[in-house]
Amino acid sequence: MEELRLKKLQEHIKKESAWFAFITSKENVFYLTGLLANPHERLIALFVLENDYYLVIPKMEQEVVRDAGYSDELVTYSDHENVWDLIKSRLEKSTHASSKVLIEQRTVSYERVLELDKLSDSLEFIDCEPVMMSQRLIKTEVELETLQRAAAFADVGVEFGINALKTGVTELEVIAEIEYQLKKQGIREMSFQTTVLFGDHAASPHGKPGDRALQEGEFVLFDLGVVLDGYCSDITRTVAYGEVNDQAKAIYEVVLDAQNAALHAAKPGIIIGDLDLTARTVISEAGFGDYFPHRLGHGLGIDVHEAPSMSQENKDTLQLGMTFTIEPGIYVPNVAGVRIEDDVVVTEDGGVPLTIFPKTLLTIPPTS
Repeated sequence: MEELRLKKLQEHIKKESAWFAFITSKENVFYLTGLLANPHERLIALFVLENDYYLVIPKMEQEVVRDAGYSDELVTYSDHENVWDLIKSRLEKSTHASSKVLIEQRTVSYERVLELDKLSDSLEFIDCEPVMMSQRLIKTEVELETLQRAAAFADVGVEFGINALKTGVTELEVIAEIEYQLKKQGIREMSFQTTVLFGDHAASPHGKPGDRALQEGEFVLFDLGVVLDGYCSDITRTVAYGEVNDQAKAIYEVVLDAQNAALHAAKPGIIIGDLDLTARTVISEAGFGDYFPHRLGHGLGIDVHEAPSMSQENKDTLQLGMTFTIEPGIYVPNVAGVRIEDDVVVTEDGGVPLTIFPKTLLTIPPTS
């Protein structure tokens, strides 16, 4: 599979008449090689030429790389060696008539661009991130199976969070319990910092969990996801701890209606911006338009946030095999914050949720 992905990138290199592509983000390195590694400050880079490619790695990672199934050429280096001297020596073995180098503009560091610039005179740097995102946009069956399993762990994470609720518990204590229980299930990494917000804290779209203690009669918002075999999940559920007031319940039902409307409309060929507007219209007509400040969602895969952006400005259309989140929210300061989020795949029958934890408002009986 990785070989086919590399060939597509090589076709783009040929089309651009470029010398090579310099790939360093752990997500794209994983996508192209199957290697999922954290290089820390050391360089792990995939050099892709029109008819050649090789992976530059610290010598200490050589066994890990081979265990990951990468059997092609490695350029290894020890900490006392200048890796850029080794890179220059290896590149000199390939003839080239181009000064163009493809880089991941969003993630490559300026320091590394300067080092690349020393490899030859008058290099021209071109962003290949859109090409990589386009390749990763449509998921294979194998990728979808992995995303489904990651989503199942997200569902379980919400359940662990609910089980940890009791009067007086803090947001951070609930987060600790969720992540502890997931690690017992074999999950090594969360796809982002787990969020648990109580009451007024949930009325901020990106609230910061802390020592806020849980009280009866307020919402609890869970936003979490896991990384499983290199792929991410992302779920948000809002539950009531004890009976909440009628205004809070009304806000919840509007968000649920908006989420269901967008999910129902998520069919192949629909303009992504129209999908955002589908949910936004439900919320605006209920009088809460000013309290839905973010886009409908985001693409999901190796990155927890990748293409496509599910914003009202996006004129692209949904395609079979796309995966993304649908997560409308209403955040009324000092009243309530509600967000409901599912991971969704586009099928011939429309949008199918990968996350299946119940969305009907759950009221959790208070305990002490």
